[in-house]
Amino acid sequence: MVPLKVIIFLVVLLTGLWRNTSFGRGGFSYNKKGLGTFAATIIIILLLFSAVGIVPAGYRGVVLRFGGVTGKVLNEGIYLVTPLAESVELMNVQTMAYTVSASSASKDLQDVKTEVTLNYAVESTKVARVYQELRQDYLKRVVYPAVQESVKAVTANFEAEKLITERPVVKEKIETYLMERIQKYGIQVQTVSITDFQFSSEFTKAIEAKVTASQYALKAERDLARIKIEASQKIESAKAEAEALRLQRQNVTEDLIALRQIEVQRLAVEKWNGVLPSTITGGAPVPFIGVGSK
Repeated sequence: MVPLKVIIFLVVLLTGLWRNTSFGRGGFSYNKKGLGTFAATIIIILLLFSAVGIVPAGYRGVVLRFGGVTGKVLNEGIYLVTPLAESVELMNVQTMAYTVSASSASKDLQDVKTEVTLNYAVESTKVARVYQELRQDYLKRVVYPAVQESVKAVTANFEAEKLITERPVVKEKIETYLMERIQKYGIQVQTVSITDFQFSSEFTKAIEAKVTASQYALKAERDLARIKIEASQKIESAKAEAEALRLQRQNVTEDLIALRQIEVQRLAVEKWNGVLPSTITGGAPVPFIGVGSK
């Protein structure tokens, strides 16, 4: 998009040329007085353009005088500075994300490729110092080497397997290391995220084998515990049945046996249909016992 200042300048330039020139049979003719006034107007406009500007949202303006940092910082909005002598350099103070991959070695000398995302921002109260020391190159000159060094230093203190199981601790240590490295330059560390760990194919296969073995071992332990519980339940059930039989044998007497026989015969008589059975097995109740007796 063409800046508004350029559009205004072109409109004024074309308008002035059109009003102060004419074309006739003799060719172009110029109004010298008008052109002088027009030139003065152009100069004034250019001076105004160099003195007035806008600091957009999410930025701060560092005021320079003849190229040197004055220490004055402009907030968002319209500003006015001294024409020709002063200029404004815009500095982004919004939260920005920087993702980088760092190769390093773990404590047990495993190759590790770590992908880290850093959310950072230039401190709004220190933009003049950041511009004076780093200009707009703070990402390349400070942030990038600090992230690389932080990841290498922290991962070297952990075994490869611990980098996975203790990921939150690793993240916190990288974040702390980065704060110590770059905040002194006026760059604020907001958060660090470990988005990926990549290991050698041999180490990855070893981890998968270990996980599988652990799962089998855990399943075997659970099966053994279940078998022990089931066996215990069966033992307790058998004990209960044996105890019940023992109690029943203790309660069986001759009178109880006789009573049970009388009850069986009574039930047989109640169910008899009046027809004598053709066969009587030994011990079977006879429904007509006592018939003809007094």
